[in-house]
Amino acid sequence: MTDQRDRDAAGRARNARPRDAAGRPLPRGAVGVERVPDDLVLGPQESLDEAQRLLDDGMPFHAHEVLEAAWKAAEPAQRELWRGLAQLAVGLTHLQRGNARGAVALLRRGAEHVGHWRAGWTGSPPADLDLDGLVRHADSLAARVEHEGPAVATPDDLRPRLRV
Repeated sequence: MTDQRDRDAAGRARNARPRDAAGRPLPRGAVGVERVPDDLVLGPQESLDEAQRLLDDGMPFHAHEVLEAAWKAAEPAQRELWRGLAQLAVGLTHLQRGNARGAVALLRRGAEHVGHWRAGWTGSPPADLDLDGLVRHADSLAARVEHEGPAVATPDDLRPRLRV
């Protein structure tokens, strides 16, 4: 049996199938939304601008991909922050897809990483991030979803403001 997985030039597994706006893979040959390039490299400001645009467009999965790229490129002192931001976007993706359990887990995990990073950081948050507001939003949303299910989420819940 041969390996049927899509691979990039370095041999890493990559899913080349098109995706819908919620990031779900579509059948080969279907028309999906534009993908975030695997090799995306943006600075912090540009990453946040693009992630906010994608959140505003109702595409938290794609915002997650941008934030994940920023996490992987971040200097060591800021990796936990970017990891937490990417996890918050994954939590929103799970919520958008109706997966309450995944949403609650990732929203809480992301809020924990952002809050932990914030507690050890002195000075203003980078790129005017609203860290306290994002943690409050994620914690509140996770609690509501845990008690009332994913249908409790409003469109605005899926579009948090990343900056002050």
